[in-house]
Amino acid sequence: MGIRDDGGVSVTIEIGPLSSATRHDVRNIAAAAAGADGVVPLSEQPLLNLSRDEAWLTHVVARVGDDGDDAVAGYLQIDRSGPVASAEVVVHPKHRRHGIARRLLHAAQLDVTFPLRSGEPGGQQLRVWAHGDLPVAKELAGALGYSPVRELRFLARPLGRPGSAPAPDDVVVPDGYTLRTFRPGADDDAWLRLNARAFASHPEQGRLTHDDLRARQAEPWFDPEGFFLLYPAPGGDVPGGDLSDGASDPVAFIWTKVETGQPAGSRDGEIYAVGVAPEAQGAGLGRLMTDVGLAHLARTGVDRAVLYVEGDNTPALATYGRAGFRQDALHVQYFRA
Repeated sequence: MGIRDDGGVSVTIEIGPLSSATRHDVRNIAAAAAGADGVVPLSEQPLLNLSRDEAWLTHVVARVGDDGDDAVAGYLQIDRSGPVASAEVVVHPKHRRHGIARRLLHAAQLDVTFPLRSGEPGGQQLRVWAHGDLPVAKELAGALGYSPVRELRFLARPLGRPGSAPAPDDVVVPDGYTLRTFRPGADDDAWLRLNARAFASHPEQGRLTHDDLRARQAEPWFDPEGFFLLYPAPGGDVPGGDLSDGASDPVAFIWTKVETGQPAGSRDGEIYAVGVAPEAQGAGLGRLMTDVGLAHLARTGVDRAVLYVEGDNTPALATYGRAGFRQDALHVQYFRA
């Protein structure tokens, strides 16, 4: 479905994987916006979704120019896999202030009114992320009647200086536990079970599937040596350590991520995800796994450790604050009642 206005802007709603050319254009637009704004406009999952073919996934593409020679100027992605539809949007810096973001959002609002499948009700709520919560995003959100509903904080701390992170030998695993690295394939099911329980109330992380995990394992940055699982030791009397059947799922994990191609002197290493089983929470395992991750990132030689955390996750914010993290950016999700 597509609409072209008098200003030469066409907006199309596309179901199914984007063409390779359009995927390339969207990635270029995201890179241009990141360079202009100092913040990445599309998070990891939408970029992974560019080539996916799912009924719950909608691409909205804005193009400018004459018919047959249109350039992609803006892009919005709608994820309708959850109870609330979530969207992320980017407009090329040279095409801003021409109403393209408004057109993309209008198309998204229209899309979520339709049923996802035949016989199902439509009318999902739409929430839209503003990464960096830039002034122009706040202005547009206010003009369209959107209000903040969720915050995601981006935290950072230095790692490059001596003593700025726990030394590997200083991280002591408590009695009753064993620590080892993740084994792709062999540990997939156990990790997915732990992740789902640790993030049962999280709208994105807790819904990760085998396909989501495999997609990340196929990324250039994936390194199982930076992915750690904490298990109850055989015979250990610790929270979550029921080994009556001779086997156990992990009770905590930390997954780190170092993007390839970063320039020397400004390399970030991400605490990509850290989780603790509900029955093992409150025993200091979150801080332990954070120290494990920081020690690993320090060994890789990155200059800074970074992570994302929900703005209302007070325990996690306290843990990361004690570990030296400070807020570096804010991402806000908006909703129009």
